[in-house]
This record gives sequence, structure tokens and C-alpha cells, in this order.
Amino acid sequence: MATPLRDTPASPLKTVAVVGLGTMGTGIIEVLARAGREVVGIDVSEAATARSVAALETSTARAVARGRLTGQERADVLARVRTHTDLTAAADADLVIEVTPESYDIKHRVFRELDGIVRPETILATGTNALSVTRLAADSARPERVLGLHFFNPAPAMKLVEVVSSVLTSPQAVAAVTDLAVELGKEPVAVGDRPGFVADGLLFGYLNQAAAMYEAKYASREDIDAAMRLGCGLPMGPLALLDLIGVDTARTVLEAMYAESRDRLHAPAPVLKQLSEAGLTGRKAGRGFYTYASAGSDAVVRDALTPLDGDALVPGRTVGSVGVAGSGTMASGIAEVFAKAGHQVVLAARSAEKAQAAKARIGKSLSRSVDKGRLSAEAAAQTLDRITATDTYDDFADVDLAVEAVAEDLAVKQQLFGTLDKVCKPGAVLATTTSSLPVVACARATSRPEDVIGMHFFNPAPAMKLVEVVRTVLTADDVHATVREVCARIRKHPVDCGDRAGFIVNALLFPYLNNAIKMVQEHYASLDDIDAAMKLGGGYPMGPFELLDVVGLDVSLAIEKVLHREFRDPGLAPAPLLEHLVAAGCLGRKTGRGFREHARR
Repeated sequence: MATPLRDTPASPLKTVAVVGLGTMGTGIIEVLARAGREVVGIDVSEAATARSVAALETSTARAVARGRLTGQERADVLARVRTHTDLTAAADADLVIEVTPESYDIKHRVFRELDGIVRPETILATGTNALSVTRLAADSARPERVLGLHFFNPAPAMKLVEVVSSVLTSPQAVAAVTDLAVELGKEPVAVGDRPGFVADGLLFGYLNQAAAMYEAKYASREDIDAAMRLGCGLPMGPLALLDLIGVDTARTVLEAMYAESRDRLHAPAPVLKQLSEAGLTGRKAGRGFYTYASAGSDAVVRDALTPLDGDALVPGRTVGSVGVAGSGTMASGIAEVFAKAGHQVVLAARSAEKAQAAKARIGKSLSRSVDKGRLSAEAAAQTLDRITATDTYDDFADVDLAVEAVAEDLAVKQQLFGTLDKVCKPGAVLATTTSSLPVVACARATSRPEDVIGMHFFNPAPAMKLVEVVRTVLTADDVHATVREVCARIRKHPVDCGDRAGFIVNALLFPYLNNAIKMVQEHYASLDDIDAAMKLGGGYPMGPFELLDVVGLDVSLAIEKVLHREFRDPGLAPAPLLEHLVAAGCLGRKTGRGFREHARR
């Protein structure tokens, strides 16, 4: 018979046992000991316990050196930790946190042994991020006291803790562990039991797609990682993150997620299996997607796949003057970027008023840079003088590069490219800034498709470093070289990608956003919890719903539809909740309401 929970205050969980002393277990021990808990570290391997103690000593010594602990505090922390190789050492623990390898057999064995060791009121927590907490609880003699407690790596630094309940978990056990997480200085998020929970549930689908993109040779590992760091503000690119997590661990998590969801986006990319079975599991092995200086090192070293510096096979064309077509935020931002770099810019719009308004917007932007000390008043004036506003594309007659930044409508863009074909001189490079439409369709609207290429800037163009350089099957080599050289001169980071929907960034970003919407739609987690989980657990600068409201739900829906139409994957179908909000006119910040209410500007 299950032991009833006592009506006592939620947490004095004073003594905690941690079973499994790898990197995560050791990190959790440090968090607990620094918060004043008595900690028992347990691992069947004496070598693992020794490594854990050594790592704890090193980490706390580093904290003293950085002024985060005093020498006495460090001594107290270390004194609160005892290590053992036998589970019986957990007998007096108020809470046991299991962080053994992601295997049902291993975890079941640990829980069954603990059932015969710990006190009836002891709470048992699993640190799994891939396996079913319910299945683990059901095999225990005390299922109401089993729950998930998912820390993120590195545990001392990462603020998020997911508290995972099964249908069997007692509310008092959840409350006790949640209170403990708060006392540890963490931010607990309550979630239900499904593979990946919130943060990993969204993160690993994205990582899997990045691995598949790399495997398909759509883009290089360096360009995929740079695109997501520079285009989305992420702390690491997806392939570097897979190496940090462990390619084998990622494969295990994805297999568990796929077994539950049957969503093809969760089916592990074959390259993950190939790397895992070859022992190329990432940083811990010294080689994964990248090669490292040694096993456990974070220093990437050159290997056979590393691109050579300055490896352009052909020189680019000379670019002096630049034409920018459009009058919106993106067009004015791109014009500002080129003018700042010293290019003469012709900014053309459909009317003289729109062209002058776009130039005035650039003037305000430059003034803000002067006010913030980023630009001198003289340099700002010179930049603005380099821009000629016009209402006719005839003024593009002498430009060396024409950049289209008009509405994201294929018919509008094709009409414009037909015009550029007539007015631009032979040899001029014609570029589109589309984020979702086929570049080749713009190219075919001209008599010189070999001169057409994609230059996808990110908003706001003056601040964002990334440019996706999109070659079609018809783009000439020297046109590609020209755009890469131009990117270097305007201080942007170019990444190469082929002409398919979403390019790199949107193809990886929007399925992740769509999956977040599905979580809310299925009542799995709240907007606030999902946003908090991705910011605290994934290092994202914005949560998915914050970002969706900024981008615009209508824009997001349009991109989702393009991706679904291109790849024909049912998992990419736009979430019905997104479609309903757009139909209701709830488009995000620009309308005052999206997933959240916003003050009208």
C-alpha cells in the first residue's frame, strides 16, 4: 500500500543523495552543497566518485578565485559532500536525484534498489530528459513520490529546472521539490510527462533538423552554426551544441521523442547514428561534427572539412555604386549599410514621397548612432549625402549592384526584376532580399539569370551581421564571389545556401516556433512557461511567443505555409492556433494583440 504523505511544510529537504556522478550529477551536487544541503554522491565506479570530487574541488577553487566564494565558504561546501559507491548510503536522504545513463534498465534497477533502502517519506526524482517519468514511477513501490527533476547543463550556471509530474505524482511531492528548486536559486517550471518536456522538446527537434540539413550538404557546418548565432542571437550554433550535449545523447532523446510523437521531425537524422556508432560523440570524444584539440576540450581545430581562408575560385566583379529598390524598413536599412561602407547609393521607391520618407528614416537612424557615440556627426552627414532618393528605376542605369527589397510577393518581385533587366547595365549584379520565395523565379524574369542571386539581410539591417547568400542553379561563379566580397566590405558575415524555402535560418527557426504553438494548443504548457524555458534552458534571447509577436503572426504563417508546401512534411503544417489568430486579426505587436496583449504604439 502506498505510504500517505504527511501534512508537513513542503521543504525541509535537508539531505539529498545524487546517484550518478557524471558531469550533470557533479554539477547538481555543487548546486545543493552551495545552498547549504548535506549531499551524498553515489556512483558504482570509484573512478567516477574520484573525478567528481576533483571536479568539485576545481570548480569551487575557481569560484574563490573569481570572488564568488570565500575560502571558508569553499571549505564548508566541500565538507557537506560525501561520496560512496553503494546505494545504501542514500538511506537517510530526504530526496534522491537519479542522473544515471538514459536507459530504462539502469534507472529501473536504481529505483527498485532505492525502494528497499530509503525511508517511506523520501522523494525519488529522476533527472531524465528523454524517458517516461510515468513508466519509471509505475515500477516503483512509491509511485506517488516519484517525479522528474530536470536540471540543465552546466547545472551551477543554468537557472531552469523542469519539475515533471506523472499522473501518479503527489502534489505535496511536487510542492516540496519546487520549493527546493527556488531555494537553490533556480526557476522551476512545472510540466507534464512527455519526452523532452518543454525545453528539450523544442530544442532537439531544431537540432535534428540542423543535423539533417548538414547531412544533405545543403550548407556547411560553419555556415549553419554562424547563421543561427548571427541570425537568431543564439549563444551556440546547433551543430556545436550537439557536440557539447553529446551526439549519442541527442540521438537517445530524439528516439524517445519519436517513439512518443511519431513526428518525422523527431526521427533522428541518420548522421547522428553514424557518428554515435563510430564513437564520434562530440566534445567528450574529441570529435563529432567538429574536431577538438583533445577529448573534453572545447577548442575546435582544423580538419579536412574546415573551409580555407580566401578560397574563392574566381574574382568578383567591381562594385562601386549600389541601387536599392524599396521604401520600407529593410530597404532603408540596407541603403544605410551600403552608404556607411562608402558606396554611392540610389534609393528608388514608387513615389518621390516614399523615397524621401525612406531617406528621412535613414537620417533618423544615423542621428541615433551619433547620439549613442557610435558615429561622428560628420560621418553621419557624409553617409546621408551618399544616398540619392528617386522615384524612377531608370536611375539604376549605372549601378554595379541592384538590391531588391520590395514586398514579399512573387509577382511584384518578378515585375521589378523585369524592369531591372531593362534598365541596369550589362554585368550589373541583381540581388533579391527575399526570405521565403524562390530566387530562381526572380532570375527567370530576366534575360540574364546568371547575374541574379539572393542576399537575405536580417532586420534591422544596420545591426544584424548575417547575410544569407543564395545561389540558384543558374548563378554565375563570379556573381557569387562578388556578393561575398561585398559582404566583407560592408562588414557582414555571409553564409552560403541553396535556393530552397527558408534558406538556413527560417528553415530551422519556424518549425521550432510552430512546435511551440502546438504545445500551447495541446495545453501542455503555458506561454510564460515555454518562453521562460527557452530563455533559461536554451539561452535564447527571446522566448518563442515573444518572438512570434515581434515577427508578426501573419508573416510567420506565410513562412510556415511556404515551408510546408516545399518539403511536404506533415510536421511542418502550420498549427491551427496560428491560423485562427491570424484570421482573427491578432497579428502581434503591430496590431496590439497576438499571443499576448500589447500596448499600441
